Amino acid sequence: MKPIEELSINTIRFLAVDAIQKANSGHPGMPMGCAPIGYLLYKEIMNYDPSHPKWINRDRFVLSAGHGSMLLYSLLHLSGFNVTLDDLKNFRQWGSITPGHPEFGLTEGVETTTGPLGEGLSNAIGMAVAQKYLAAKFNRENFNLIDHFIYVIASDGDLMEGVTHETCSFAGHNKLDNLIVFYDNNHITIDGSLDLAMSEDVAKRFDGYGWHVQHVKDVNDLDSLRNAIAAAKKESGKPSIIITDTHIGYGSPNKQDTSGVHG
Repeated sequence: MKPIEELSINTIRFLAVDAIQKANSGHPGMPMGCAPIGYLLYKEIMNYDPSHPKWINRDRFVLSAGHGSMLLYSLLHLSGFNVTLDDLKNFRQWGSITPGHPEFGLTEGVETTTGPLGEGLSNAIGMAVAQKYLAAKFNRENFNLIDHFIYVIASDGDLMEGVTHETCSFAGHNKLDNLIVFYDNNHITIDGSLDLAMSEDVAKRFDGYGWHVQHVKDVNDLDSLRNAIAAAKKESGKPSIIITDTHIGYGSPNKQDTSGVHG
């Protein structure tokens, strides 16, 4: 990782941490762990225009793990959307545009309301269907008007919900290869170790759904992330899940990899 990349990622992390600390409320662990994913998406991967946030062919990002909302707000602020530093300082305050969970229609750059676990990923699958419909209707030979991707960060809590079993099966069956999901594999829930509540093999589950499955063993290895994203974008006929090993509360000297930093 280059020094400027490390500085950028740590800036994302600590905008999130500082806003949560000021509010004395929130979930710092997930933004600290997943900041490298957000950095790559908004800095290098996604096509979007903050001056035209409703551009029809923009890539969509859905933070299905909506409790980690300060990751999204930090990314929107740093990427030039209409989310100011004062808005970050007003995180979780009455009347702010930075509520505890992202809300569609309130904050520029938020694609859908998330927080109820499983709903963000399922909505993203709906977005992938919509993209396929629009592409079939409007694209012409050698001229693709609609060719965007939908990117998702999903937590173990999202994958535990029944709705994601249904919608992820649907996505595989319908070959939604415009959908790329990062599974935040940090092995921790708010209650403690993940194995208290979930012990399934996520890779085998999604392979059974007909998804393209990859595993990045260190979220801070940006080249591995880049390669996985490139492979996912090239995949034809399958949605992609990138199982990404992260550390909840990354960098915290006392709480990294513990439920105490979940929030």
